[in-house]
Amino acid sequence: MFPGMNPRQMRQAMKRLGIQQEEVPAREVIIRLEDKEIVISNPSVSKVNMMGQTTYQVVGEESERSLDTTPEISNDDVKTVAEQAGVGEEEAKAAIKECKGDLAEAIMKLKRE
Repeated sequence: MFPGMNPRQMRQAMKRLGIQQEEVPAREVIIRLEDKEIVISNPSVSKVNMMGQTTYQVVGEESERSLDTTPEISNDDVKTVAEQAGVGEEEAKAAIKECKGDLAEAIMKLKRE
């Protein structure tokens, strides 16, 4: 932060300014956005309290994960469900989507209707 200042002097200066800092022993930090997650692996996390305001400083290896949980539906899956339930392909595809990719559940649902 300040060149030439040793860590002990830095802690004393921060204490005089009313800044408290502590390390947080985190293994992973996840930031959830509307459509994805930002994952920070092997993080170094510092919790800083300055004049009653708490902030976190995170440094580490960043990666992203999608939150899209829509299953991939193949034509074979649609045909299988349509044949087993005795319905059209569009109806079979809608049932698979509604059952989140579970073919057996989709077939049972269509047979009950």
